[in-house]
Amino acid sequence: MKELPARSLVLDSEALSMLLRNDRRMAARIEASRQAGVPVLVSVLTIVEAAYGKTDLARLKWVLTRLRVEPVSQEDSLTAVTLLRDTGGLHGHKYAIDALVAALALRAPAPVVVLTSDRDDWSKLCGSRVIVREA
Repeated sequence: MKELPARSLVLDSEALSMLLRNDRRMAARIEASRQAGVPVLVSVLTIVEAAYGKTDLARLKWVLTRLRVEPVSQEDSLTAVTLLRDTGGLHGHKYAIDALVAALALRAPAPVVVLTSDRDDWSKLCGSRVIVREA
C-alpha cells in the first residue's frame, strides 16, 4: 500500500535536540515539510525534555519560531492515560511525556509522521495510527 503524504509532522525530544544541535539532515527534513505546507508540531513538554543546561536559549527561541508549539490540554492528559493503560505495561512515571506527545500526534491532522528515536515506544502507544520514522 502506498503511504499518503503527511499532513502533520511531530517531533519527539531527540528530533528537537537534533534540530537544536543544527543537524543538517534534520534541518533539511523540517524545511522540506515547511515548504510542503506540512505543519511541524512540537509539544511544550518536548521543549523541556530536549533542552538541557548547555542549550543555547537564543537558538532554542529561534528554532521554536519555525515550529508550531502545542500546549497540553486536559483532553491530552486523559488520552495519554488511556494510551498507557492500553499498552498493558508502560507506566506514566517513565512514559508520561511520550504518552502526552502521542496524544498530540493523535489529535493532529492525519496522516501524522512522528520523528523519534524511540520507535518501539511509539508503536506501543499509537500502533498504526501514526507513521513512525527514525529521527
